Amino acid sequence: MSDSEARKVLKIINRNISLSQGNIFQLRKDFENLYLKFSSNQNLIVKKQEIEDISAFKIYTEGVNKDNIILFFHGGDFTIGSTNDHLDLCGKISAASNLPVLSIDYRLAPEHKFPAALEDCLISYLWLLKKGIKPSNIILCGISAGGTLTLSILLYLKQKNIELPLGAVCMSPAVDMLFQGHSIVTNGGKDWITRKRLLNLKKVYLKGKNPVYPLASPLYSDLGGLPPILLQVGSHELLLDDVIKFHKKAKESSVEISFELWKDMFHSFQIFSSCIEEGQNAIDSAGTYIKNLLNE
Repeated sequence: MSDSEARKVLKIINRNISLSQGNIFQLRKDFENLYLKFSSNQNLIVKKQEIEDISAFKIYTEGVNKDNIILFFHGGDFTIGSTNDHLDLCGKISAASNLPVLSIDYRLAPEHKFPAALEDCLISYLWLLKKGIKPSNIILCGISAGGTLTLSILLYLKQKNIELPLGAVCMSPAVDMLFQGHSIVTNGGKDWITRKRLLNLKKVYLKGKNPVYPLASPLYSDLGGLPPILLQVGSHELLLDDVIKFHKKAKESSVEISFELWKDMFHSFQIFSSCIEEGQNAIDSAGTYIKNLLNE
């Protein structure tokens, strides 16, 4: 896909959502409608689950291997998003990996500040363990804010000496709540995420918490001992430089980390896979990565 074609999709996104929208409830509705516009209307099996007070959904395609599971955390800068608007992505991840996906509707800011979302995602992982699923049969996966939560859970589990999952896939994660990477400037206008939105996120989500607290900004953590991780990021993302820095630190910490840089792609491009070839290719690559982790 050429840069000009990517820009066409970006224009559609920008026409349909304004991240400067002041009404958080309207923004959530606009965000959901935007993502649903790009749905490929797959034939999916969706089963609601209750994990304590948390809503979750098991999503899979016919004939998947139910011995293993992907625990998925949606995107939306910790303030918007849900399983419903990420259903298409979950279904495609299920198809690409041949595994069921359990997607968690964690609590959102500003109603619930950090670490509420992290707590909900942790509860969901521990719930799987209580159900008798071994950590070696669990893969964590998240996109955008969900990618951040994926890394934060790994770090928390390591700190508490709780057995880690087999591995993780992180698509476009925010790894530094200071947002210091030079790509914040150089990729301005190439991404649908804005610097203003990122700075507002820090204020709304953290609400005075130190932005370099490791469970909020994984870049500032001791990364040694983490399981294998796949990072995917687009070359036009504002978060690009931060993700590159995280990858370098993880490698230096002897983490088995794989890095995929997708040319001309913007934030969370996998969501738009119904009309962006690279989005589907990235999902397929994540599916292959997961199969290789499981030796399938």
